[in-house]
Amino acid sequence: MVTATFRFYEELNDFLAPRRRKQAFTVPCAQAATAKHMIEALGVPHTEVELILVNGESVGFDRIIENGDRVAVYPRFEAMDVTPLLRVREHPLRETRFVADAHLGGLAHMLRMLGFDTLYDNHFHDDEIVAICEADGRIVLTRDRELLKRRAVTRGCYVHALKSEAQLREVVERLDLARSARPFTLCLHCNAPLRTVDKASVRDRLPPRVREHYERFSACGQCGRVYWEGSHFRNMRRLLDGVLPNNGPSGT
Repeated sequence: MVTATFRFYEELNDFLAPRRRKQAFTVPCAQAATAKHMIEALGVPHTEVELILVNGESVGFDRIIENGDRVAVYPRFEAMDVTPLLRVREHPLRETRFVADAHLGGLAHMLRMLGFDTLYDNHFHDDEIVAICEADGRIVLTRDRELLKRRAVTRGCYVHALKSEAQLREVVERLDLARSARPFTLCLHCNAPLRTVDKASVRDRLPPRVREHYERFSACGQCGRVYWEGSHFRNMRRLLDGVLPNNGPSGT
């Protein structure tokens, strides 16, 4: 048995027992325990970690913890580029394609509203989510810590907020998504791109009042749904006002 001192920073403290938050603490480690094993044994999913320093040196998840090591564990960095220091994965965590678990349907819907490719099905099982993450390189969005601890999940985000709007604000801020948002460019139902269409080409699919009052339309090439800037659009726009500093170009 060896012992090592750990210190977790910023939001990673939320995963720790209260007595261990925002301070260094020493714990026993099994022989040949890796940094990943110990970090997750202490309650922090590896997907939340972007940088590990052991005795001041950047290391990967597979670093064997040795007696007397001092381990500093950091979450995503938004204010500075730490790419040259990264050792835990080949690329930074910030990607813009997601797969959401069965409990985050509202968040998935709103991420699509912002133009982010987000797979969601309320029948997804954990094994399916892991397979999608592994095959497509998507970020897993979940409130299930154990799901994020799976080895095959290399990119993930634990969602702390409980309500959909707060979840959206949290994810946008944590992953620095505001600048790459493209609101109203994806179908809210099937996640496929929308395209601008002539009114004449969709006229037979429009309610009479819509045909009379609206001229701009977009359609989904996959499911055929037609979108226009009605009251639902305006309600969604108001929601985005509280999330994005500047609501980018609209696709509908």
